[in-house]
Amino acid sequence: MKCAVASAVLALTACKTMDVGSAVGAATNLGKAATMTDEEVIGMSNQACEQQDKANRIAGGKHAQRLAKLTANHRNEDGLNLNFKAYQDADVNAWAMANGCIRVYTGLMDKMTDDELRGVIGHEIGHVKLGHTKNAMRTAYAASAARQAAAASGNAAVAVLSSSQLGDLAEKLINAQFSQSQESDSDQYALGFMRKHKYKPEALVSAFNKLAQLDGGAKAGMMDSHPGSADRARRIQSEIAGK
Repeated sequence: MKCAVASAVLALTACKTMDVGSAVGAATNLGKAATMTDEEVIGMSNQACEQQDKANRIAGGKHAQRLAKLTANHRNEDGLNLNFKAYQDADVNAWAMANGCIRVYTGLMDKMTDDELRGVIGHEIGHVKLGHTKNAMRTAYAASAARQAAAASGNAAVAVLSSSQLGDLAEKLINAQFSQSQESDSDQYALGFMRKHKYKPEALVSAFNKLAQLDGGAKAGMMDSHPGSADRARRIQSEIAGK
């Protein structure tokens, strides 16, 4: 017998037996997610970013100093209010949320030169500026609501989620996979970012080549959400060469 409750829910979760109240609640929350305003998306992003900052160890010392130096001129970039922190974590990863929260892992920092790291940061800024992170929040919230019926208050912007609900939401955001076109658009944004600030655009190529070498490596977080690094490096190199 096939489960026939709320097709939107079925698209996101495995079909399983649900009581009517749970099914209606999940479907309602999915509807809310689809119509979340930008203000509501930012409100959820604020909560999710704060939860992640509490759950992770904020890097200090040389990593914090280096990131602060590299991002000092980019806290108000392209009309965005951005805040940067480094997590003390060996994963090769970085991510951004719709509220301008950008987090870089020390595992990534240790493998990149300053300009390579600027290229990766420019890519993450691109995801924010181009609205990719807003769409990712809506998708992540929908998936979280479908499973846990989160944000039952009726207003996503002011909903107070439990720590576990926020953790689940943040995990879905961090692990979100952008489309190939979104990744390409953010690559183009990063290239423009490098040129605008007179950083070495070739560093974006070498950054992706380094990520390509890590494909299949243990806990290389960016490999999960940023596939085809070698191809992207070649594409960016062709763009720089004007081909």
